Amino acid sequence: MEVQVNGSQKTLYDYQVQDLTAIFDHLEKAPDNVNMLYQLPTGGGKTVVFSEIARRFLERKKKKVIVLTHRIELSLQTSRMLTGFQVKNMIINSEVKELDVSDDHQCFVAMVETLNNRLQEGAISLTNVGLVIIDEAHYNSFRKLFKYFEDSAILGVTATPLSSNIKLPMKDNYSKLIVGESIESLIKKKYLAKANMANYDVSLKTLKLGIHGDYTVKSSDELYGNHQMLGKLLKSYEELAEGTKTLIFNNGISTSRYVYETFKKAGYDIRHLDNKNTASERREILDWFAKTDSAILTSVSILTTGFDEPTVETIILNRATRSLTLYFQMIGRGSRIIPGKEEFTVIDLGNNIARFGMWDAPVDWQEIFHFPDFYLENIKNDEDIEREFVYELPDEIREKFSNSENIDFDVKAEYKKIFAQGLKSKTVLERSIAQHAQICVENSEDVFDARILAKLLKEDIAFRVRQYSYCIMNNTKSYKEWLEEDYERKLRLKISQEFAAKL
Repeated sequence: MEVQVNGSQKTLYDYQVQDLTAIFDHLEKAPDNVNMLYQLPTGGGKTVVFSEIARRFLERKKKKVIVLTHRIELSLQTSRMLTGFQVKNMIINSEVKELDVSDDHQCFVAMVETLNNRLQEGAISLTNVGLVIIDEAHYNSFRKLFKYFEDSAILGVTATPLSSNIKLPMKDNYSKLIVGESIESLIKKKYLAKANMANYDVSLKTLKLGIHGDYTVKSSDELYGNHQMLGKLLKSYEELAEGTKTLIFNNGISTSRYVYETFKKAGYDIRHLDNKNTASERREILDWFAKTDSAILTSVSILTTGFDEPTVETIILNRATRSLTLYFQMIGRGSRIIPGKEEFTVIDLGNNIARFGMWDAPVDWQEIFHFPDFYLENIKNDEDIEREFVYELPDEIREKFSNSENIDFDVKAEYKKIFAQGLKSKTVLERSIAQHAQICVENSEDVFDARILAKLLKEDIAFRVRQYSYCIMNNTKSYKEWLEEDYERKLRLKISQEFAAKL
């Protein structure tokens, strides 16, 4: 749909027009101080929608509009979009020290902290405000400003109507949720790119949860900064994304720097970005990323909002998160569709797909909005996710056992068989050890070669022990560690016995 705005044309898609109609219908019927929430996926054009809402509201109601953001980049983008809709606006930033009632601006764009400070100081006087639009409304910093606009309509806008603070649900501040087009529908209509998603199983047992309900930076840095995980990251990139423009999300600056060094050493064109970079450094790095084919940018969550680079071809989640909002934000950075790009790749190294489901899967936002506690309580925990892992020997290790017909062993199936026969549960491990010993002997010249091969099975042993501990309902860390040590000792002994029997 083409909208005529003071002589210029702005294109609104059919779903955006539908949502605009629903929002204005509710504004017309509800009291002047109604609080409502609008959900639309990242990439769906939320800024376009609320810019047109601001224009129409000013035209019809003759009252002022304020748009609140939580970051300076979003303020600038929003101001530019409003100007494109012929909405004359003013940014209230740190340089604006005072504003009186005589100011003739009808629309203001403000960062929440700046506006809050000016209102507390009494340096700004805002009268006749009819509508307050809150971008990225799931952040809780906006709540402190509600008291200043008790007589105004408030419209929160977000891709995920789930509060960033589990103790402050959004339903307490918004009376109605209007749900926009789904990700699946936007992909089918060619408004968003299709995500080709791949995940690598990662044991998260060393991660710790912080007071805000997500994994701590310290425990994430310890896991994702180790040599094994950095190797897994590099390998996943080379297997699925080599040569593509790639954005890597990490949970800590330390991890991101390790990622930078790892990829640089491997000969790849990569840069690192975090919130310690100056504004000019940030502009230079993002400009390089936009212009460079096959560029790799490793960062901390700084690029989850207020960043729009449509040429991104691959998103790597080099972190785990318990935040549904962050999950959608990170993947959404690759979802912009442009000529020649209708798909993008997502590589998950944090079991996030297993935790939240596929990015384009249907989501009941009304239920999440109205019953957030129920949703949060039922997010899949790490232990349940790891129960479903299926470990496969890497090809380079599998090749070393080429003389054996079968090198796999199904612990769960064997446990069911033994349980049905009334045998002791430890029989599972005894049979597993015997099978491991057999393939080591079959592919070795002597006992020393066999023991070297046995050391290559360390991850397979850990996986089998973990599966066994799930079966017997004893999953404590100390018990599993003891089982692994006992298994490795008995495997060495079994290998020696096999070669002695040969002689």
